[in-house]
Amino acid sequence: MDILKQADLKALIETSKDWCVSLYMPTHRAGREQQQDPIRFKNLITRSQEKLLEYGLRRPEVQDLMRPVEKLFTDEDFWQHQSDGLAVFLSPDTFQTYRVPSKFDELVVVANNFHIKPLLPLLSQDGHFYILALSMNEVRLFLGTRHTMDKIDLGEIPTNMQEALWMDDPEKHTDFHTGTGNTGSEGKRRAVFHGHGSKKAEEKTNILRYFQRIDKGINDSLEDKSIPMVLAGVDYLLPIYHEANTYAGLLKEGLDGNPEDVPEKELHKLAWELVQPIFTEDQKQAQEKFKQLDGQGSELASANLKTVVKAANFGRVDTLFVPLGVQRWGRYDTQENKVTLDAKSAPENEDLLDFAAMHTLFNSGKVYAVQSDKLPGDGELAAILRYAV
Repeated sequence: MDILKQADLKALIETSKDWCVSLYMPTHRAGREQQQDPIRFKNLITRSQEKLLEYGLRRPEVQDLMRPVEKLFTDEDFWQHQSDGLAVFLSPDTFQTYRVPSKFDELVVVANNFHIKPLLPLLSQDGHFYILALSMNEVRLFLGTRHTMDKIDLGEIPTNMQEALWMDDPEKHTDFHTGTGNTGSEGKRRAVFHGHGSKKAEEKTNILRYFQRIDKGINDSLEDKSIPMVLAGVDYLLPIYHEANTYAGLLKEGLDGNPEDVPEKELHKLAWELVQPIFTEDQKQAQEKFKQLDGQGSELASANLKTVVKAANFGRVDTLFVPLGVQRWGRYDTQENKVTLDAKSAPENEDLLDFAAMHTLFNSGKVYAVQSDKLPGDGELAAILRYAV
């Protein structure tokens, strides 16, 4: 699975070439359906080639452009490590793939820029979050979305306390071992401390050192520190980890209990309940604001496609709602400030809904890609403008 970041989306938006091919398809993590994924991908390649030929490219030019995806089709290792959806972006000097925990409809778009709208839920209401499951015996890090959770390889980050303290000072004996009683899930043994003098203070110091090791490893390996992180652990460990923590996205509220005893599906469900309001609250407030402005007849609310496309181009859109699974083909003439709607895709046009989304994001606005029945207002899209004209 790949993590889609705002910087990745920005790079895709800024790509503008004569031929940009965007491919989307659902994929499968295992089973017979996974074996069929390369065949479905081959069909998308064929559709892309047909579009390029229809748009006027010669066959050798098409073959040259499509060579990277043809190689991907035969990459067995790639197809054995899939998530729920695959997005592929190809241009004369760009080739990028994203295996993400989001189900896409099959889609091929050939235009002079990449089609990014299906990716937007991954960065808004259905965004990513981390779950850090802590115990003395085991550390696990998961990346979750609304519907999925995948374990992340921790690499060189210590995965238990004994390993962490040994890394601090391999010559020094630590007053820590794994006891024989009171086992957790999968037969794992609970951590037991032995010491002299101020036992509790020494135990807390060791735990703090352990957590500082984990915190450093996480901050070194995770690029985007804004992704929310839910901490799961027994009650006395949570405040100690917060003392060690420097990760900006760690939530104050965590999941109390030994995560070794909790099935992963239940851990995911409990964590989603904590992070869901973070992803949905801003969207709810934006929807209510649009409805209020629209109900007042304010010029700051618009559901007119042509009006919003022009406004997005000039950086006037503060918040935009666009429907998923819908394309509205057309052209925007920047010289004449004129929008023309077309019945179908063509070399000289593009999805104007995607155009509005890209330019809103490019000008630091917010975009929510939603199902059509969740779109506020009665238009093809909905926008809150920064100022009226």
